[in-house]
Amino acid sequence: MRTPQVVVVMGVAGTGKTTIGPLLAARLGVPYAEGDDFHPQANIDKMSAGIPLEDDDRWPWLDAIGHWAHGRAGLGGVVSSSALKRAYRDRLRAAAPGVVFVHLTGDRKLIEDRMTQRQGHFMPTALLDSQFATLQPLEPDETGVAVDVTGSPEEITERAVKALEALPDTTA
Repeated sequence: MRTPQVVVVMGVAGTGKTTIGPLLAARLGVPYAEGDDFHPQANIDKMSAGIPLEDDDRWPWLDAIGHWAHGRAGLGGVVSSSALKRAYRDRLRAAAPGVVFVHLTGDRKLIEDRMTQRQGHFMPTALLDSQFATLQPLEPDETGVAVDVTGSPEEITERAVKALEALPDTTA
């Protein structure tokens, strides 16, 4: 029996982390935590003003997500986090060594279109270029999967579940 994993749903803004995360958590039978809820207000204010976050802005946010993930070790959970750089994912792994990443990927035009349709989110479309410029995709030595975001949320979630099931069980 596989120990429940802690999954970090990652990707640039607009890939659907907040949509896919809860669906994936429900499919895996584990709790979901919204990564944006871990941001201090200063970060939200900065992004709302169209100013990209710097690493120093991100460390406390990543530490809070890592703390949550650490508390779910052996129990499982899903949390969203852009986790755009390898250094950010390394920081999450340092806090919660067993985390697995689901990198939501997609065409820039599709993601921009989705961003313009969403209501009430603090991240403006203007920051999408900075997100793509910062993005460092998962490297072969990182435990995780890339999942394309074309299709319905249910289709994307199904692809994520199948990709996670195909990963080797590192908990044995």
